[in-house]
Amino acid sequence: MSDFLVIVESPAKAKTIERYLGKKYKVKASMGHVRDLPRSQTGVDVENNYQPKYITIRGKGPVLKELKTAAKKAKKVYLAADPDREGEAIAWHLAHSLDVDIQSDCRVVFNEITKDAIKESFKHPRPINMDLVDAQQARRILDRLVGYNISPLLWKKVKKGLSAGRVQSVAVRLIIDREQEIKAFIPEEYWTIDGEFLRNGNQFTASFYGINNEKIDLNSEEDVKRVLNEMKDNQFTVSSVTKKERRRNPAPPFTTSSLQQEAARKLNFRARKTMMLAQQLYEGIELGKEGTVGLITYMRTDSTRISEVAQSEAANYIKMAFGDSYLKEEQRKEKKAANAQDAHEAIRPSSTYRDPNSVKEFLSKDQFRLYKLIWDRFLASQMAQAVMDTMTVDLHNGPVQFRATGSKVKFPGFMKLYVEGSDDQIEEKEKMLPDLQEGDQVMKKEIEPKQHFTQPPPRYTEARLVKTLEELGIGRPSTYAPTLDTIQKRGYVNLDNKRFVPTELGEIVIELMMEFFPDILDVEFTAKMEQDLDDVEDGKIHWVEIIDEFYQEFSKHLTIAEKEMQSVEIKDEPAGEDCELCGSPMVFKMGRYGKFMACSNFPECRNTKPIVKEIGVTCPKCKEGQIIERKSKKKRIFYGCTRYPECDFLSWDKPLPRSCPKCDSLLVEKKLKKGVQVQCTECDYKEEPQN
Repeated sequence: MSDFLVIVESPAKAKTIERYLGKKYKVKASMGHVRDLPRSQTGVDVENNYQPKYITIRGKGPVLKELKTAAKKAKKVYLAADPDREGEAIAWHLAHSLDVDIQSDCRVVFNEITKDAIKESFKHPRPINMDLVDAQQARRILDRLVGYNISPLLWKKVKKGLSAGRVQSVAVRLIIDREQEIKAFIPEEYWTIDGEFLRNGNQFTASFYGINNEKIDLNSEEDVKRVLNEMKDNQFTVSSVTKKERRRNPAPPFTTSSLQQEAARKLNFRARKTMMLAQQLYEGIELGKEGTVGLITYMRTDSTRISEVAQSEAANYIKMAFGDSYLKEEQRKEKKAANAQDAHEAIRPSSTYRDPNSVKEFLSKDQFRLYKLIWDRFLASQMAQAVMDTMTVDLHNGPVQFRATGSKVKFPGFMKLYVEGSDDQIEEKEKMLPDLQEGDQVMKKEIEPKQHFTQPPPRYTEARLVKTLEELGIGRPSTYAPTLDTIQKRGYVNLDNKRFVPTELGEIVIELMMEFFPDILDVEFTAKMEQDLDDVEDGKIHWVEIIDEFYQEFSKHLTIAEKEMQSVEIKDEPAGEDCELCGSPMVFKMGRYGKFMACSNFPECRNTKPIVKEIGVTCPKCKEGQIIERKSKKKRIFYGCTRYPECDFLSWDKPLPRSCPKCDSLLVEKKLKKGVQVQCTECDYKEEPQN
């Protein structure tokens, strides 16, 4: 008989913790939630203060039975689920199922799974925090009221299997709004003039700035010609030299959102993959003789706060590895997001001394890459500022002014270890200028005017969408990855070249939602709801109040929608060919793995085949066929005409449906190491690369 029973969510976590606690403790896993709202009904009594009806989750009976048996044998039960709302709710449900007094010191929380952290947490058990539980319950009930009332309407009026949710609907709307912006975008012409200059054999670059010390925009070739006509000869005079020292702070340690964004930029990881790997690193990795160790702190957080112990350890490591000059100056104040919970720390290594190379042999390739990213980012956040020497030089030729900027790293500081990535893949490179003085004469070597066109806003990548949701105050750390998964599984959006594109189904559903449930899609309304849930967690408001306020208005919209929402028939799209088995027309269908072709004579004929993927571009060669995506024998994607072999158009680069704004020829997406670049197949037109 064990003296103490400890219950956590996962077997990996249980194994790690049991080793730290010793023989008197038995650690078991609940495998997540054991109770939830029933799947067969709404499970919320709206007539009785929205009381939820919880039942044991199907398949969890044996787990619960085992936990009950173990609880009866133990002197005391500790509930050690994750340190957030969801974890608190799991602990509460377990307490209810196992007859554990929620007012007793039964709840244990820790931010990292290390021996010291676990031992310390068991010295300070506490009662279950019902404010946290109520915040989770409120979210669950709100989502159930929305989903279980709107989804059946969509099944009846549009198509079976659809769903609607508060956060997912806003995410789809953002993607559709962005697509409409892109379609409505009209490129505007602008020009730049770059020059190569010489001084004592040293060459440098400067760009046109303005006329008579006033900044001028160049909007046409005529503007460029006027500037060039103002220049009298090849000699320019240095009119001013400004030297400054610029200091740059490191990025703060990771939150859930910034980890997902940076892992997408630097490691090419999807949000779901990032969270799966982070969970593994948190719950524990077998490190040979050292045993199983949790390598990082809890990975669902919106705080950049770091404990004093971790700061001290990082300072010692920096001093040892880089020297005193690389130590962070006096405590820098980290900017805290307005809606950050700050309940526990940022994501950091559980020990700075466990550097990535020392654990590399025990990690998978992807685990190592993510751990190194987290370790580098944390340590860099505790290092000194980088110091840059910058130089701005103005050159004059008559009234025409060019400007050159240069910079060099005077002291690398944190940049010696890590520099934050950018959504636009803009790298900050050193650009040196010769030692120029006011009054110096420099010679013009070459002047190059260039035509450009403004670009439409980019489609959302997973990283951009997570960043936008966070900035708008929609969703919380635990919701980002599941939201991105759901909107793809429902067929509301597709990923095309790692960017979200709305489907026809997504547009239909959002249009209906906009008409009948505008609040659900309102960004400010959804963000306020998140703030209300935070207020429940802080004990400022009772959870029933916010649900009642929402439901009173929502139920009115629901009544109107049930009466007035018109059925939308989504007909199977003809595939343009007949079934080779029975001669009936083939149609496009949507399956769990995407679109496919099937016989319209189903179920009499069950013929199916993979789709020939059109990309919405008419063949630029024959002007009759459509460009389709094909695969070579080595599975490499290329593009060809549907009229092949009559038309032999082929391209390794993806053709685009819009033509070159400069010469009206075909535009293609060319894959680069860091993203894609749109360029013309005939002239020199290129657009800025996008990651």
